[in-house]
Amino acid sequence: MLFSSGHVSESHDSGKPHHTERGFKNLDQPDEGAFIDLLRWQWERFRRGLPPRADYSFPLARNDPACLKLNRDKTTITWIGHATVLLQLNGKNVLTDPQFSQRASPFQWIGPKRVIAPGLTFEDLPRIDVVVVSHDHYDSLDQPTIMNLYKRAGGRETIFCVPLGLKKWFQDLGITKVREMDWWDVEHGDGLEIISVPVHHWSKRLFTSRNQTLWSGWVIRSKDFRFFFAGDSGYSEIFKEIGRRLGPFDLSAIPIGAYEPRWFMQRYHMNPEEAVQVHLDVRSKKSVGIHWGTFVLSDEPLDEPPKRLEQARKARNLSDGEFVALKHGETIILDGR
Repeated sequence: MLFSSGHVSESHDSGKPHHTERGFKNLDQPDEGAFIDLLRWQWERFRRGLPPRADYSFPLARNDPACLKLNRDKTTITWIGHATVLLQLNGKNVLTDPQFSQRASPFQWIGPKRVIAPGLTFEDLPRIDVVVVSHDHYDSLDQPTIMNLYKRAGGRETIFCVPLGLKKWFQDLGITKVREMDWWDVEHGDGLEIISVPVHHWSKRLFTSRNQTLWSGWVIRSKDFRFFFAGDSGYSEIFKEIGRRLGPFDLSAIPIGAYEPRWFMQRYHMNPEEAVQVHLDVRSKKSVGIHWGTFVLSDEPLDEPPKRLEQARKARNLSDGEFVALKHGETIILDGR
């Protein structure tokens, strides 16, 4: 699959307000006191006995991997788990924030552990044409998964679209088909248009590397379909701008989990009520909730986000099915496509 660049930035640009001498920053809220706040949150968790412990038994949806592998004409979305979705559009297979490991961690013996298996096994994936990565946290950028994608049959033809600063990480693994993009940069190829868009988050792969790489949402468009992947973000007015510039969208994947406690998480993770606002801001016809039900990353019960999403949907008078939380592995075939 060949891609040609529109306007793609390869390095820092001091003329852009979200670039800094050491990396990047959000534009609409200060990023201060992060480490002190983290220590306070961890102390409160310890004192209160959090996160809540429970045996979660989320049902896996029955899907049809053979049909997904053969599909070349229908537009579909499959929620695999957390922020990983398979989008089939214009005969191409796009994977977002691929994470198939047992833990969202640099180590497989410690760190947040998956509470439910991926809704689609790695072996049942169709050939992946494009991977988009929102940022460098371990629940979104998983090295074992990336290497498996690269090594599998046809994997060396996969295009990896990543935010600024992450190209070297991929190159160090021997992966060269990488498109490193700044906010609003565009890639074109084989009937798809891929656009990096701003969201409100942060990055940190190592202890000393805070905000040295960028974070992004992604817009993927064909001639007659527009998809928005919000990645991982707190609520921001930037979503209204995305809606004005690139919407309306036929489908969006919007995070709904990892939002408690609000005093700590609000800057970087939206709750279901804010997710519904994003749905409205970007003018999406249909949205699915992501970033919940897979890893325990925060203090709310893992099964709470879809319940609050349903309440928020009704409170904003959204129609049934307009914003849904899928089962792990559930596939939606978009109407008429």
